[in-house]
Amino acid sequence: MTYRQRKALRIAGWIVLSIFLLACVGGGIAYFKRESLLKTALERGIRKAKRDYHLDVRIGSAKFTGLSSLAFTDISVVPEKRDSLARIQRVELAVRFWPLLAGKIGLSGMTLENGLVQVIKRDSLTNIDFLLHKKRDSTATDEPSTESTKRTNLADVTENLIDNILSKIPDDLNISNLEFRAMDNNDTLSLLTQTAVIKNEDVSSTLKLNGNQATWHVTGTADPADREYNLALYAEGHNGRPKPIELPYIQKKFNLVLQADTLRAELHDVDRSGGEFRLEGAGSVRNLRINHPAIARTDVLVPLAAMDAHLFVGENYVGVDSSSTLHLGQVSAHPFVKYTLKPTKIYEVQLHTGLIDAQALFNSFPQGLFESLEGMKVAGKLKYDVAFQLDSSLPDSVKFDSGLTSEGFQILQMGRTDFAAINQPFVYTPYEKGKPVRNIIVGPENPDYTPINQISPDLRNALLTSEDYNFFTHNGFNEKAFRVSIATNFKEKSFKRGASTISMQLVKNVFLSRNKTLSRKVEEILIVWLIENQHIVPKERMYEVYLNIIEWGKNIYGIGEAARYYFAKSPSDLNLGESIFLAFVVPRPKAALNWFVPDGTLQVRNVRGYFKLIGRIMARRGLTTPDSGAYGFYNVRLREGLRRQVSPIDSLFQGDSLMTDPVDTDVDDEDEGGTGIGNFFRRLFKGKKNDEKRNDEEATTVQPERRAVPDVITNEPAPADTVKTRKQLRQERREQKRREKEAKKALEDSNP
Repeated sequence: MTYRQRKALRIAGWIVLSIFLLACVGGGIAYFKRESLLKTALERGIRKAKRDYHLDVRIGSAKFTGLSSLAFTDISVVPEKRDSLARIQRVELAVRFWPLLAGKIGLSGMTLENGLVQVIKRDSLTNIDFLLHKKRDSTATDEPSTESTKRTNLADVTENLIDNILSKIPDDLNISNLEFRAMDNNDTLSLLTQTAVIKNEDVSSTLKLNGNQATWHVTGTADPADREYNLALYAEGHNGRPKPIELPYIQKKFNLVLQADTLRAELHDVDRSGGEFRLEGAGSVRNLRINHPAIARTDVLVPLAAMDAHLFVGENYVGVDSSSTLHLGQVSAHPFVKYTLKPTKIYEVQLHTGLIDAQALFNSFPQGLFESLEGMKVAGKLKYDVAFQLDSSLPDSVKFDSGLTSEGFQILQMGRTDFAAINQPFVYTPYEKGKPVRNIIVGPENPDYTPINQISPDLRNALLTSEDYNFFTHNGFNEKAFRVSIATNFKEKSFKRGASTISMQLVKNVFLSRNKTLSRKVEEILIVWLIENQHIVPKERMYEVYLNIIEWGKNIYGIGEAARYYFAKSPSDLNLGESIFLAFVVPRPKAALNWFVPDGTLQVRNVRGYFKLIGRIMARRGLTTPDSGAYGFYNVRLREGLRRQVSPIDSLFQGDSLMTDPVDTDVDDEDEGGTGIGNFFRRLFKGKKNDEKRNDEEATTVQPERRAVPDVITNEPAPADTVKTRKQLRQERREQKRREKEAKKALEDSNP
């Protein structure tokens, strides 16, 4: 070692020694004055709580019990003019030394005895309003400051939040009698932590729910220093019998039954990498039971579900990485979810499976979710992929691709329902408001049953054009219609357009219950895929059954009944105009008579435009002869016996009140009109909600509400209080033109 090197070492040594001595001197001074420093810090914190949050914080005593440990007694926190938020009799805290040098507070130990933390809501006020409604600084101006305009980095915010939470979990924990209570007017939920202990990385606890209603335990391992946790929650059994975890409060509040034997959560790693905050963990549930009217008709049982989750948070986005894995029974899938907040909101969802054993997939369906498929035996492999992306600033560019790929797949045995049964005569039961209407034989025994080759080609083509123009070429689904539906509903911020095909409508009505549940919709999609891809029912037979069961009026089902009821004809004799009219009324059959005037002809406004729209599409496809007129509109004549049921009020201006949906038929809102343009065109003239009830309550005749239109028979003027001004009529015409433009766009979307 050279002289210079030795001299440098000596200088460095003196510097280190000087710093150490200064630290000792400073530490000694701080040690002897620590009680006064603690008192000053507490007083400052109490004043800040009062000033900024209107909290009355009181501490009976506070003192040091060791070099880095503190003890407090009789702590209370009461918001101004609200119920008490917290009371703690005694708590002792020990702080980690090394994080303290970096300006961070980490707990190495905590002992807490006899505490209560409660959230109370009385009417619209709670005792945590100080957190939910932070008071604005009266000195602040409306001009944004440099600090406020600085872009918030979600990764930084999340990292700070998670770091603050995890650093407050001590290596040694001992809690006794800490109660968490929530009160919502007359409802109370109480969770008493009788004991909670972390010692030598082992976790054990006993929790009491609502007194002695249930006893829960949290067990597992915790390593706060390395931020690794593996915890399980389960309920204590009774007389040797296991008991599920459940919260009666949820059932009472939301009519939702949630039960599980064991919940498990794991935290493996927390890291910051490449500008992203990442969190890796896992979660699982055993013997999950769910019951809610919107989910399924009966209990849904999930023996085992788990997820290995890799979460990420970036500067302006959050998500689930595709390296995550979902486990359900015997199968696994890889999800990807990303939500971008700025500059525009973007939603991305993907789910991919590899080739999986088909029987393993069917065995993994939760019991009670897809009742018609239970017991089905299959062979081969299946692979599912779905990708969805929606940019909120460009909803029409939505991306949606979904596909179930098969390899050697075949059905060996049908489940609870035989989907091939409709290849033979069968009995169909339509429902009205959840009650069966009557049994209808779909077969030659029924004199109104009509084979497809005995139905007018005009009717077959008009209905396909309106409802599902690609029925004979698609495999049960129309992805383009799905995309248009998603974009339309997103822009309207409500459900305005469905995407059901004729295949889906048929399956829903013939094979599934009338309960409007999420599981029924998914089951419908699965059954359609099975029927279409396994060719269980030929397309011609599917369409034949559809035409013979759909509703065409009050208690009018099937084309045989409809042709006779409206026109006193057989289905084979229907002309083009009559066929287009019957296609027109399919989504709202109970309002069919509203479109006629007393002489049996159709009203001109709105209806004639529909005839031209459908007729031109049919002509373009070579399904009818081009017509410079209105494609049979003027040839439609209602059966004379029904004309007396038509309102004597001129319905020329009734378009906004006549086109109403039935309140509750066996056609769901989301399914009305299928994928064709007919449904969208008719929705342009949707009317008042109170008219819907009247349409459903009256038999086949609906008396329209009188408007500012003279009676065509008596020629008496309308009542003065209902007369519309010219301005109102102009506004209606402008609105009508806007709707017609939307209809034309829908036509372009639906018919390439």
